Amino acid sequence: MSMRPKGSGEIPVETVRVARAAFPKGSPAIRVRDELGVLFRDEDFADLFAVRGRPAWSPAGLALVSVLQFVEGLTDRQAAEAVRARIDFKYALGLQLDDPGFDFSVLSEFRDRLAASDGGRRVLDGVLAAARVKGLLKSAGRARTDSSHVLSSARDLRRLELVAETLRAALNVLAQGAGDWLTQVAEPDWFRHYATRVEDSRFPRASAKRDEVGARIGRDGMRLLQAVRATGAPPGLQSLQEVEALRRVWVQEFHLVDGEVRCRDPKDRPPGAMRLVTPYDPDARVGVKRDTKWDGYKVHFTETCGENDVPNLVTNVATAVATVADNMMNDEIHMSLAARDCLPAEHWVDAGYPTAARILAARDNHGVELHGPLIGNTSAQAKGPFGLDAFTIDWEREQATCPNGATATQWYPRTDSKGLPVIRVRFPGSRCGPCPDRRSCINSATSRGREIMLRQQQGEHDAIRSIRAEQLTDAWKERYKIRAGVEGTISQAAGRCGLRRSRYRGLAKTSLQHQFTAAALNLARIDAHLTGTPRARTRTSHFARLCPAELTLDGAQQGTE
Repeated sequence: MSMRPKGSGEIPVETVRVARAAFPKGSPAIRVRDELGVLFRDEDFADLFAVRGRPAWSPAGLALVSVLQFVEGLTDRQAAEAVRARIDFKYALGLQLDDPGFDFSVLSEFRDRLAASDGGRRVLDGVLAAARVKGLLKSAGRARTDSSHVLSSARDLRRLELVAETLRAALNVLAQGAGDWLTQVAEPDWFRHYATRVEDSRFPRASAKRDEVGARIGRDGMRLLQAVRATGAPPGLQSLQEVEALRRVWVQEFHLVDGEVRCRDPKDRPPGAMRLVTPYDPDARVGVKRDTKWDGYKVHFTETCGENDVPNLVTNVATAVATVADNMMNDEIHMSLAARDCLPAEHWVDAGYPTAARILAARDNHGVELHGPLIGNTSAQAKGPFGLDAFTIDWEREQATCPNGATATQWYPRTDSKGLPVIRVRFPGSRCGPCPDRRSCINSATSRGREIMLRQQQGEHDAIRSIRAEQLTDAWKERYKIRAGVEGTISQAAGRCGLRRSRYRGLAKTSLQHQFTAAALNLARIDAHLTGTPRARTRTSHFARLCPAELTLDGAQQGTE
């Protein structure tokens, strides 16, 4: 399809007259159009459409419809019907009253084009650019970020369900593209075991019987993979997505022992970042965060905060597979904010994001002060009179001095248990052995000399000490309360836009959904700002309100910025 230009962008006079009569107090779509004007232009999406071909509906209009669809929680059919029948939608889109709109399938096609080119960023950027022009976006102050789990659109599968459904999916796609060949290859029992969906079957409860079923599925899948790779197989079968998923799942779940297919031991399976959890969403992974375990993705929302005269707007959304740790996203978030000219001076996050290295990188590379609770030193010798902070470090001479005056010159670069570069400093046993404070200083009964671990860079070592000291102060704890408000944003996105379950399959489309969600939240918040709707306060249970002031309740914040 080729792009069909929309026109001047002016709202037809008759549409204005009818909209004002039908909505004398306005509506969200009307108020946003009046305040922000034209959010998107066809030229912003020109590269997504061919020069020649059947004319397509205005991509700028489709972008706005997509955002309004998320604002109101509409399906594709309902969104297309709203364009045809609702005056406020026609007003926002600048359409004539008799404009017939488009078929609902156009929205799905438009999302495919956006997902293929990370076009969701253009939609969020359009809203932010319009808000900036109107003075509703101030990016030089403070921002806050939090993440949330996102469930895959595919159903959760147990191990037997996974292998059976993966084999069934491969058989179905092969039956569609090479049915005659598959008829010759398929075993008679395959039609009985894999013709229907796995949830329509019942697996045995006994462990031995389940192992037999798993082994049988493994043998059947291996036969199919061998047939696909055989010389007489039709070309191109191995490149099919479902067949590739079958190969990957069989590698992670089975192996050959003396020529026989056996199920792998759970400890012998690939790491979570590589392990498929469903054949229908190959990008989904198993995520674990404290007591929450899910199959899918993780989304990171960043919003402005601390300004009372403008709404808090979402300035960045980053979507990743569920296995990516929060602290790995800092640089990506800051680069995206810098590209939008939305880098804050202060960035407030929870304990999952900051490390000493990340804090220094944010400061040096982006000029951003990253604030969040650093994980404390949990070693037995972390505190007390002989804790790490009690030792004097001479970085130039590469030596350390203990509180009792003993000096260590054994200075070794190493890596710690997490693979991070550190320096191990060892004190001589000849000095530590006769020391009267040996038991207080050395936790091991067999070690003669004390050992301490330092960061390899002095700046990183000094930064972590000063940051941990600052975070113990009441002033920092009071300032940190501003971070709690982003949890309300996650809750609003989940309740209003269904954030915690992907509507689509694959990382690209799930990321697009989150960009639409952020744009929709921004329009809703701008509308609330225009109508003077006050920001909600954090809800506190009746019992929590009885808590004495000297006690601390995790998460019992009495207000939200």
